Amino acid sequence: MTALPTVLGIETSCDETGVGIVRGSELLADALASSVDEHARFGGVVPEVASRAHLEAMVPTMHRALDAAGLTLDDIDAIAVTAGPGLAGALLVGVAAAKAYAVSVGKPLYGVNHLSAHVAVDRLVHGDLPQPCVALLVSGGHSSLLLVQDVAGELTSLGATVDDAAGEAFDKVARVLGLPFPGGPYIDKAAAEGDPSAIDFPRGVVRDAPYSFTFSGLKTAVARWVEARERAGEPVPIADVAASFQEAVADVLTARAVAACREHGVGTLVVGGGVAANSRLRALAEQRCDAAGLTLRTPPPKLCTDNGAMVAALGSLLVERGAEPSALDFAADSSMALT
Repeated sequence: MTALPTVLGIETSCDETGVGIVRGSELLADALASSVDEHARFGGVVPEVASRAHLEAMVPTMHRALDAAGLTLDDIDAIAVTAGPGLAGALLVGVAAAKAYAVSVGKPLYGVNHLSAHVAVDRLVHGDLPQPCVALLVSGGHSSLLLVQDVAGELTSLGATVDDAAGEAFDKVARVLGLPFPGGPYIDKAAAEGDPSAIDFPRGVVRDAPYSFTFSGLKTAVARWVEARERAGEPVPIADVAASFQEAVADVLTARAVAACREHGVGTLVVGGGVAANSRLRALAEQRCDAAGLTLRTPPPKLCTDNGAMVAALGSLLVERGAEPSALDFAADSSMALT
């Protein structure tokens, strides 16, 4: 094996089929196939539809990644795959494919945690992560604050969503406003023309869990505000609602992330996950980190959403450290814990 391992990563935790190839901390290829258009008419991800889409996309996405890197499977030193958390059926497709590829070419296989991979991908852009750091991960399925002592080893959950994740709230509010799925990009675009202080939407607090998140009440508050306007026969100012809702989400996420950094004496905040592509979240995180004297690290939007590169990035760290590969009978785990 070369000094810098070449690792292939497979990601199928939700509605994106991702295959990435990393050599050390250099990204060689990142191929993606999304089934989002197939879910749009349902207004959300349908697990069975996602699983079938992964089956159809896996082989062609694998070929695209290998072709982009100018490699064959024989050139790969190890394969990593998201083993959880995620949609059970979707995870099974990726895990089964990774096992088949690993056995066929006799390569070691690593089943990795989806959340840890979202943190690890930052090293492809900004270099090795400082230890410790705090990670804010926000997506359609997760809103988590993590104390990262070692992204390939020890991570501690400081808080998580107790109901709707941030991305899920964006999708539901978009539906209320008559905007397409997925809601995040459309709300971000609409908010650019609105006033974020127009409506004082609530900032949910989880009792006895200062770093956890709740967005169910915020989503309901938006729906009731819109319904009241409609009952009164008044026009709904979509841009103002979108901007005010987005501000509430970004305010809560960034305030708690910065507070977690301060309490734990950590100087670096890493923001990742699909919602990290939101322009207001990125701007407010930068503003608050600057004010608090913190270093903010955020991957480019393409690497924030689910992708194979993040899985390969974490797998590469494990190989570099000589970690034992996973046994071939490891299972996909839809509720996999960080440890």
